[in-house]
Amino acid sequence: MPTDPPPAWEISRRQQIGARIRDARLDAGLTQIQLGELVGLDHKTIHRIEYATTDPSLGMLVRIARAMAVSLSDLVREEPRPVTGDDSRPGR
Repeated sequence: MPTDPPPAWEISRRQQIGARIRDARLDAGLTQIQLGELVGLDHKTIHRIEYATTDPSLGMLVRIARAMAVSLSDLVREEPRPVTGDDSRPGR
């Protein structure tokens, strides 16, 4: 059953989270292969998470954060955004 593509704001959030994961991985001195081995994921999955082409589960995010000794909240925090009157985002 095909699903609708995610809204633009969701893709943007995935990209932000992926970039934080990539930065934390590099700060920890890990390759995608090494991080994948630490968390029990294929390095291709790590790549897909970092480049926002897949939607990681909460469990994956928890394992990734722990493997790099960063808090989950640091990886997924949302930056404040200016109020623009755009109510298309859930919770607004």
